Amino acid sequence: MNEVVQGRGLVGLTEIESASRRLAGVVVPTPLIPADAVSEAVDANVRLKCENLQRAGSFKIRGAYNFVSQLSDDQVSGGIITYSSGNHAQAVALAGRLRGLRVVVVMPTDAPKVKRDGAERLGAEVVFEGTTSIERKGRAERIAAAEGLVIVPPFDHRHIIAGQGTVGLEIARDWSDVDIVLAPIGGGGLASGVAAAVKRLVPSARVIGVEPEGAASMRKALDEGAPTLLGEVNTIADGLKPVIAGELTFEHARELMDDVVTVDDETIRKATGLLVHSHKLVVEYSGAATTAALLSGAVKHDGGRVAAIISGGNLDPSLLSNLP
Repeated sequence: MNEVVQGRGLVGLTEIESASRRLAGVVVPTPLIPADAVSEAVDANVRLKCENLQRAGSFKIRGAYNFVSQLSDDQVSGGIITYSSGNHAQAVALAGRLRGLRVVVVMPTDAPKVKRDGAERLGAEVVFEGTTSIERKGRAERIAAAEGLVIVPPFDHRHIIAGQGTVGLEIARDWSDVDIVLAPIGGGGLASGVAAAVKRLVPSARVIGVEPEGAASMRKALDEGAPTLLGEVNTIADGLKPVIAGELTFEHARELMDDVVTVDDETIRKATGLLVHSHKLVVEYSGAATTAALLSGAVKHDGGRVAAIISGGNLDPSLLSNLP
């Protein structure tokens, strides 16, 4: 197995700016749109950062391509592999396709069909293993060791965090007087990168992470002082349920985020329905978590300027007719 070793310490603004240059022409600078229906519902000035419109349907291509593009030809001679519930799998498939690499992705047996199909459409070889992030990771490590593949981690690496941080870079440039930035947390790569960018560019802004109640691994890590394995995860937000927070993302959350809040599944479902019906955005449950945090009152905003990151749009089409 080819190991890519990361440095220690928090990701800096220079790394995020370098990632932005590396991603130019590869990712879509997504719009930050006024969210009238959400704003009216919560009495605040809310804008949505629409990463559901990103290539492969989520923000994940930012980190995946930033990581893969820095690997040498010798390192990737055998190909690359990752483990993912779906969005990172598709992003790695796309990043590998852009470099002409063999890509293997290990996905859970209960991965949404839309995400499985997306990874295959982008040329990845899909392997299924268990239902937890630990099971997927173990299978990926065994395949990588046997076949000489480089593992592209889903969140806990500084190249991944720096790539995801370009979302925060764009928000800060587009809305320099933003008061609050909300980022969903699965493993924490997006929220970490966004915090690393926003806190350097708009120091007065609060950065708040959002997790589902049934998979609050970062909240647990912060409460206990270190990443701690969850006994179980249970949420409709399939992209936000790693069973343990990353070591590096935990450090970013502890040092840079103002808070991490949780939301229940029913509010996530309602928020998804509001975004689909009122804003005409196809948003997956994970992507609606930040809006849910506003609707539930978990985030106190004092009527200010709030940027809510809509992290992905890979919603199973069969769910559309059942949204409230």
